Amino acid sequence: EIPVLFKRELQNEEAREGKQVKLTCELSKPGTPVKWMKGDTVLYASEKYEFKQRGTVAELIIQDVKSIDS
Repeated sequence: EIPVLFKRELQNEEAREGKQVKLTCELSKPGTPVKWMKGDTVLYASEKYEFKQRGTVAELIIQDVKSIDS
């Protein structure tokens, strides 16, 4: 089986504290499960983190951004 690769990797994003920020990547194979992490910590869907995936594009939306989210 062909390995899944990033067609478009994450880019640095800037956001104001208290606002939201969207991080997007694109994979080489649609429907591939994505695990979002901050360092060694796996992120789970919550009021803070929202995950979306359409085809090859995966998004992480972080609500109420704080400096600790960088």
